[in-house]
Amino acid sequence: MNTGCGFQTKQRYRFGWFSMKLKLVGGDSAGVVTAYYMCSENGAGPTRDEIDFEFLGNRTGQPYLVQTNVYKNGTGNREMRHMLWFDPTEDYHTYSILWNNHQLVFFVDRVPIRVFKNNEKPNDFFPNEKPMYLFSSVWNADEWATRGGLEKTNWKLAPFVSSYKDFSVDACQWEDPYPKCVSTTTKNWWDQYGSWHLSGDQKMDYAWVQRNLVIYDYCNDSERFPTLPEECSLSPWE
Repeated sequence: MNTGCGFQTKQRYRFGWFSMKLKLVGGDSAGVVTAYYMCSENGAGPTRDEIDFEFLGNRTGQPYLVQTNVYKNGTGNREMRHMLWFDPTEDYHTYSILWNNHQLVFFVDRVPIRVFKNNEKPNDFFPNEKPMYLFSSVWNADEWATRGGLEKTNWKLAPFVSSYKDFSVDACQWEDPYPKCVSTTTKNWWDQYGSWHLSGDQKMDYAWVQRNLVIYDYCNDSERFPTLPEECSLSPWE
């Protein structure tokens, strides 16, 4: 990965609500990825936990795709791709992550586009043990990002600029050696029963997204995964 530029939080967090407004690279952005993600390490280490929003650029006039992914102990391969219902290059839109010990939810303008559940048992898929930094970067990924790498970055159009504002975090800040984030508390809205499941209105929005905007879901890819991963059996509706 070659990062053109980026930034990260000074603090690490374990569980919370993380939100940012982004306006993505406009025009011909093929091969360019804007990443907004959380990671337990200051680099792509072999045992990292990670929660990803990646915005995959495209040729002028073609829609952006949003790819999300979840890593635990260095293993990812849990990609989903969605279309958006707006042009993310024209204005700022809000991209958020809700993370507690029961679920991970990816939101776009408060609409849940992906729900990743925990099964409340020790497992190899849900990242819930390691605190994470929040990062963002703009980088060249033209070997895979646009039409599987067929469309290359047009460097004559550089610089490629994504804009950010209104970063918001309501989360448990990790403090060594005695972190407060070890167990569930009753103090934080994102860690209480109402945030362990989608609300009724959120389920309606999520159903609409599932019907209209999902391009790829690894849990439906039996060619890639003849035996589907364990987490694919968990219902996002519960």
